Amino acid sequence: MSEHLAPDRTAGLPAPSTTSGRDRARKALRAAAPALLWYAAARLTGMLILAVATHLTGKDALHLLSNRWDSVWYQRVAADWYGYEVRLPDGSVHADLAFFPLLPALERGLSEALHIGLATAGLTVAWTASLVAAWGIYAVGARLRDHRTGVILAVLWGVYPTAFVQSMAYTETLFTAAAAWLLYCALTDRWIIAGTLATVAGLTRPSAAALIAALGITAVVTLVRDLRAPAPLGQVLRLRWRMIAGTLLAPLGWLGYVAFVGIRRQDPFAYFTIQGDWGNHIDGGAALAGFLWKNLTGPVPLAGLGLCAAMALLAWVVWLCVRQRQPLPVLAYTIALVMLSLIGAAYFGSRPRLMMPAFPLLLPAAVALARWRPVRARWTLAALAVASGAYGTITLLGSGPP
Repeated sequence: MSEHLAPDRTAGLPAPSTTSGRDRARKALRAAAPALLWYAAARLTGMLILAVATHLTGKDALHLLSNRWDSVWYQRVAADWYGYEVRLPDGSVHADLAFFPLLPALERGLSEALHIGLATAGLTVAWTASLVAAWGIYAVGARLRDHRTGVILAVLWGVYPTAFVQSMAYTETLFTAAAAWLLYCALTDRWIIAGTLATVAGLTRPSAAALIAALGITAVVTLVRDLRAPAPLGQVLRLRWRMIAGTLLAPLGWLGYVAFVGIRRQDPFAYFTIQGDWGNHIDGGAALAGFLWKNLTGPVPLAGLGLCAAMALLAWVVWLCVRQRQPLPVLAYTIALVMLSLIGAAYFGSRPRLMMPAFPLLLPAAVALARWRPVRARWTLAALAVASGAYGTITLLGSGPP
């Protein structure tokens, strides 16, 4: 799994040609069809398990997917815009300004256009975005390796342990769709589109900082390499102006929302204060270390050992991605998103969900599975789909958020 990636220049979206954009889109969709179909099958497996469990327990599966935890906050923003707060018994305040505006805006727009409820609109956005994300993930995997690897990569994302969130009215699918296509655009030198997608992601989740960092790091490394060639500055700027422009576009969405919160609260740091009130401030990993230590020294130390093993597995997978020599924008995004997920003081159980958009972590496994006989690979993915569906059902029927 540590061998270097050999990009397939014909995979994903077709290269520019004399054919029309519509024809190129049809060819791209036809190439991605197996990935989309198998991804959908994986998610439908999880939905079927949830439907059976909710039928047996007398609960409503669609309600669990559209009206729990963060999805309720997004719908409230969609209905009444910002301004809602909850004061907890300990005196802390949870404000809806912690939630970025793109998903609520899409929910509101779709609800009014189709005359459907906000909950239904939220699921429609999330499910549609999940297919767009699976397509983008396939395109990245196919370009970096081959068609078969791209298909398996998309399916692996659909059977991720917390993949049930991909079927909820959450922002994970919307963000991952922007991230996957941004990385594809960066790999194919479509920098203006990449920067625009980073702006979109920046209106979706705070973790867009990982995408902004990935584009920025890639641009700096590329420009330094060009200047050390050596090449005249003017020539470099003429050659790389699209990269520079895309990189400058990237943070506008994220900065725009932070500025909006600052103006609304008349405090330039208001957004960070609000996130701190939610317990989502950056602490350098202190909360994570404390949680691990508490479990290691608690009444069930095996739980702590299991968490340490999970962290070791994560570190090993990141190392495999490095050894695989994934392209710089892909690797920078992955590492940045993993770090953001670990150095915050957020609820520990949410960290796997926060890392779910880091789909390149699954690329070493996709490369390995692509070498297996098709029947063996399919049965493995089917087993993972069942396990993921069962885990998601248990979580959704529980009390804590993912």
